[in-house]
Amino acid sequence: MNSLHKIGFGGGCHWCTEAVFQHLKGVVKVEQGWIASSGDSNSFSEAVIVHFDNEISLNVLTEIHLHTHKSTVHHSRRDKYRSAIYTFSTAQYEVSETILRNLQTRFESKIITEIVPFIAFKASRVQIQNYYITNPEKPFCKTFINPKLKLLLDKFSDYVKNKNMQLAD
Repeated sequence: MNSLHKIGFGGGCHWCTEAVFQHLKGVVKVEQGWIASSGDSNSFSEAVIVHFDNEISLNVLTEIHLHTHKSTVHHSRRDKYRSAIYTFSTAQYEVSETILRNLQTRFESKIITEIVPFIAFKASRVQIQNYYITNPEKPFCKTFINPKLKLLLDKFSDYVKNKNMQLAD
C-alpha cells in the first residue's frame, strides 16, 4: 500500500506554488492558502500543503520548491511570501534539514528557506483555488506560472504528470 504524506511549502504566490505541485506525479492533493508557524514565523503567509505518496520523494519536492521560487533572495515581501518548509513532525523537520543542507551545493547563493513547524492553515476562498487549472489563459498565469511549469518540463520532466502539457503563449 502506498502511504500518504504531507508537507507545507511557501515561497511565492500560492497560485504559482499550487500549480507547480499539481503537475507532479505522486502529488495527490494540493491545498492552497496561508500557513502560520511559531516564533518569528507566526503570521500567516501564502503557502500550500502538498499531499504526496511514495511515487515522489520529499527530497525531489523540496528541490523543485527551491528552484521554482526565489529561495536565495531576501526581499521586502517575505512577510506575505515566506520562503519556508512547514513540517508536521520532528522527524520530518530533521529530514528536511538534511535535504536542505545537501541541496545547498546546487545553488550559488545561500538558501534562505526556513524549516519551521506547521501550526495553522487557512484555505484560500474556493473561487481562487486551482487557479492555473481554471485560468491558464489569464495574463498572470502566462507571465508568472508558465515559466515555472516550463522549468519543470526542462529540469524535472521525469516527475511531471503530463510531459506533453501545452503552455499558453
